[in-house]
Amino acid sequence: MSGEDDETVRIATWSGPRNISTAMMRSFENRPDTDVVDEPFYGAFLAASRINHPMREEILAGMETDPEAIGESLLSAQLPGRIHYQKHMTHHMLAGFPRDWISHVTNVFLIRDPCRVVASYAAKRETVTFDDLGFGQQLEIFDTVAEHLGAAPPIVDADDVLRNPQAVLTLFCEACSISFCDEMLKWPAGPRASDGVWAAHWYGAVERSTDFAPPVDSVPELDGELSRLADDARPAYEKLYALRMKI
Repeated sequence: MSGEDDETVRIATWSGPRNISTAMMRSFENRPDTDVVDEPFYGAFLAASRINHPMREEILAGMETDPEAIGESLLSAQLPGRIHYQKHMTHHMLAGFPRDWISHVTNVFLIRDPCRVVASYAAKRETVTFDDLGFGQQLEIFDTVAEHLGAAPPIVDADDVLRNPQAVLTLFCEACSISFCDEMLKWPAGPRASDGVWAAHWYGAVERSTDFAPPVDSVPELDGELSRLADDARPAYEKLYALRMKI
């Protein structure tokens, strides 16, 4: 994994959708030493899968769609900040996309209870499939990284972050061989130039935010197909939850 003395510390955070991944990106971007990249494989995912997502054409028009070129850029990009924080969606890493670059960055996994993910995702899209949620892909990438390292890579749970941001972010930073700084706890409201074009559809809440809001204690109640999707995702989530960094 990248170390404190490396010229550039490259951190890849792997999350499914409707997690606190954009808030985590805000937290890191508010550091004075960090640059961020927002879902760099989104365009490649849409081009290869031909799936219909909100703002599909705008995303394809504005992004690199060659997954090999994207992977190379994530290792070679020279940015002003010493830390290069990469926000990745696990479901964007389709089979056949080059993954050798992953072994050259520090990988951290951000997880969230499936009921919360499904309820939030269903509020944004009429149709939800298991692959949309990223749980299976997240476990697959985790297992690959763990095999390469010979140990479990860092895992943080969204609710743990929301309950005690400073403690969990300190552990996160320690796992990446960087120092925690207070700037990670608050940020100015509003959009960022670094946000993907899809922010107009997905980022309303985070654009209004200035910090990590406390978690909602109650878990959403689901029924029918949504309940089945959450049940299908739970084994992958629970495997990673058991290995998460605890405060």
